[in-house]
Amino acid sequence: MSAVTFDTLRFFERLKAAGVSEQHALAMAEAQKEAFSDALAGSFATKSDIARVEADLTDIKAEQKIMRWMLGFLLAGMAALLIKAFA
Repeated sequence: MSAVTFDTLRFFERLKAAGVSEQHALAMAEAQKEAFSDALAGSFATKSDIARVEADLTDIKAEQKIMRWMLGFLLAGMAALLIKAFA
């Protein structure tokens, strides 16, 4: 998973240079770091996630093909019974 780097020390020093108190600047830097890590924690799909989804889609397509054949045989059987009953 790709990580986003956030330089908390640089952020802290920039806030201090702008006149923010040291304690407040430290709290803001930590809060910003947590916000970035929480926002990006599960938002990216990995290669294994994509491979798993592709495998699931392949299975679903195979099941759909079987269901189509079963439906075709069922409809053909019902049509044969209806033709036999009314002919």
